Amino acid sequence: QVQLVESGGGLVQPGGSLRLSCKAPRSITSVFNAHDMAWYRQAPGKQRELVARYLGITQGTTDYADSVKGRFTISRDNARKTVYLQMNNLRPEDTGVYYCNAINRANSALNYWGQGTQVTVSA
Repeated sequence: QVQLVESGGGLVQPGGSLRLSCKAPRSITSVFNAHDMAWYRQAPGKQRELVARYLGITQGTTDYADSVKGRFTISRDNARKTVYLQMNNLRPEDTGVYYCNAINRANSALNYWGQGTQVTVSA
């Protein structure tokens, strides 16, 4: 099963920053540019929610959940087949497991997830 590989999670104090990375596996690196990328998160006892997405290849359209606008930035490095989520001014309510998602623009059935990386914001 194709799986993205996330990294960069951890424990951080409120107001701190983290940068999450998500690398495409070898099986889809040749078609990485054909996929829109997104980050989701799931807090304990809550449903998974969209945090940010990057539509397009370069200078694409970005979209953010209202709760993270102005604090989080999604970006992609097509040469490295990697998407990033820069998270600044973190709050306790940002705590959760963050998942990377890739979805093929031409065929939405080609939809891939990572295993998740834990982000904990606590004093």
